Amino acid sequence: MSTLTVWKFRTADGAESVEEALKALQREGLIKILDAAVVSWPAERAKPRTRQLNNLVGAAALSGTFWGMLFGLIFLMPLLGAAIGAAAGALGGKLADVGIDDDFIAEVKEKVTPGTSALFLLTMNEVPERIGARLPGDGAELLHSNLDTEREAKLRDIFGDDPA
Repeated sequence: MSTLTVWKFRTADGAESVEEALKALQREGLIKILDAAVVSWPAERAKPRTRQLNNLVGAAALSGTFWGMLFGLIFLMPLLGAAIGAAAGALGGKLADVGIDDDFIAEVKEKVTPGTSALFLLTMNEVPERIGARLPGDGAELLHSNLDTEREAKLRDIFGDDPA
């Protein structure tokens, strides 16, 4: 089963320092990372910076299109025009089919704010407690959404991603 977890950090650069910890967890066989991205939101910026962590993942990674659309739905919707908003609304309906629903979007939007950061992590067969205990910094808050195999396949279908 795939799991999408979102880890919120109390500082704008907290999520930027997670790569080594995640690599160690993978080396130890405690998690298998399918994809990962970081959102950093310095307090003085109007919108967050995003970055896909390509060096942690292999061929099973989702496309940058997935992360771009997800982050657009979460962080940029008030800034988009009506036509783009309507298209994003249709996409949002498709994401709800894979377990990324309005409640998930609203929770992330409410908690990941200027002055904070977040790690978005798509893993296989992970135990969130193992990850949380190993993340650097002053702790991270877990926001959680499960994706089963069927939902992950739908997600890949929506974004045209083929893991093969």
